[in-house]
Amino acid sequence: MNYNHSNMNEDHMVTPLIGASRNIERIRELVQHVADTGLNIVITGESGVGKEVVAQQLHYHSPRRQKPFIKVNCAALPEGLLESELFGFERGAFTGAHRKKRGKFELAHQGVLFLDEISEMSYGLQAKLLQVLQGGSFMPLGSEKEIKTDAWVMAATNSDLEERTKDGLFREDLYYRLNIIKVYISPLRQRPEDIPLLIDYYINQYVPSNQGVQFVKPSGRVMEKLMSYSWPGNVRELQNVIQRMRVVGEWNEVIAGLYASRAIDKDENRKTAVKENPEPFLDYIFDRSGSYSRDSKSFPLKEIRKTLMDQVEKEIISFVLTKTGWNRTKASKLLDISYRTIINKISEHNIVPPQYFLND
Repeated sequence: MNYNHSNMNEDHMVTPLIGASRNIERIRELVQHVADTGLNIVITGESGVGKEVVAQQLHYHSPRRQKPFIKVNCAALPEGLLESELFGFERGAFTGAHRKKRGKFELAHQGVLFLDEISEMSYGLQAKLLQVLQGGSFMPLGSEKEIKTDAWVMAATNSDLEERTKDGLFREDLYYRLNIIKVYISPLRQRPEDIPLLIDYYINQYVPSNQGVQFVKPSGRVMEKLMSYSWPGNVRELQNVIQRMRVVGEWNEVIAGLYASRAIDKDENRKTAVKENPEPFLDYIFDRSGSYSRDSKSFPLKEIRKTLMDQVEKEIISFVLTKTGWNRTKASKLLDISYRTIINKISEHNIVPPQYFLND
């Protein structure tokens, strides 16, 4: 989630942990139990589930709440820059070091250092991080003076650190040093009961009532569609949907875009799989044709081509209709065919509107 402040205090509003699912309830309980311990924490979960929000919550409920919360994205910087970002450097330490720079470990003293995407840190830099965690001190690049640090280190990743350790990509000793407390955030598709609460929260965040902006909240039927969606982008995707709704102003159109994008993703995944292994694609062809099987003694290419071309045509027309919210006039223009032709094609291929285009 896009929430990043370097400093927070009791007067600053922290993004809350929204949800009524058992997973979110357990995380709330865990925050209360470990916030005052200062033990190293690894927060795991898919991209967009809100790992930084959990780290912010831990910081806010800890005795360190008046001290800095410093975030470093380990995937955003190459090894050399990440090292100087973490530990700082002295003037003249390397070409271009025209001034002294304090590192994030020093800036996070008595506060929190949040290492996002820790799995992307290089193996060599992992060793230096381990030394700091073990000894509580470090030396900036180009310096011979040790600096003490009391930063509470929280790490986040969407990878399986244990598997990366087994594969030799992540140091085992660092893994056990970091993984004293582990917090796992379930993907949004596994906790649909949280979706209505999240939607209410972000509507209130993005459309304050005192601005006089009208925002149509999702009806029961629309909410069912939103709760049945798979949310591959998790809470971050839901935030984007609320932002889009502010502009579009029509839930059916927003939902149509969601499902259309998901269809494109699935198609791209299938194309990638075909390139890597064409054999399953043959199964796909025969399954989709509905007329032939892998055990057939003959494969009439012309007939198969015709069957598949009809199938492709149906899928393209269905996709364009979905993208246009089943506006047949717009769809015919995009497809560069007449309105009468698209009506005939809809009938010929027996294309029916998805349920989420039906009126509430």
